[in-house]
Amino acid sequence: MNVLVFDHTTLVTFVSAAMVVIISPGPDTIYTLTESLRHGHYAGAAAACGTATGVLVHTTAAVLGLAAVLRTSALAYTVVKYLGAAYLVYLGVQRFRHDEDFEIRSTLSENNTSLRRSYRQAVTINVSNPKVAVFVLAFFPQFISQTASVSLQISILGVTYAALSVLYLLIVVAFASRVRHVIVDSKRISRFIQYASGSVLIGFGLKFVTEKQPGA
Repeated sequence: MNVLVFDHTTLVTFVSAAMVVIISPGPDTIYTLTESLRHGHYAGAAAACGTATGVLVHTTAAVLGLAAVLRTSALAYTVVKYLGAAYLVYLGVQRFRHDEDFEIRSTLSENNTSLRRSYRQAVTINVSNPKVAVFVLAFFPQFISQTASVSLQISILGVTYAALSVLYLLIVVAFASRVRHVIVDSKRISRFIQYASGSVLIGFGLKFVTEKQPGA
């Protein structure tokens, strides 16, 4: 491995391992899926980009050494964990409070506010999850060589991970777009998705609260 590129075997191994983690169901996937169902594929794509942005924020924090604080400080980890859990529960409760139809808007301009909200909330969900920060700090170094710039290698891995996340989530968006018409035509199914997504988001929030700090 040199300063600019990774060894082919190392990169393939990283991509393979990263995909296993990415396709595991989590709040990012659930949020992207439900945004696609509720507001269409543009909103889903915005949520996917928001998740990727969150990954880049965690990568930047790892480069700057901030992620190490979450790994070593129980107080910092707990504070971020509770903030993230509270936000997920808040989003879940909002699903129950707003009895929204899965209405397809006719033009992109009508969805500008929705797109910004989808992107912003996806960023917040990812950034407020301390497990992602700890994961980046624990997972990325396994593929880093000490003979090259560590900061550059972490940055490259972070961009790669973010790109893989977007690709996978866009597949989720495409799937949602294919089945969305079925949901739009059925009030019963749309209500089920609405309440199921709210329950899952709340469930993830409560799960965060009960989990211990990795390595604790």
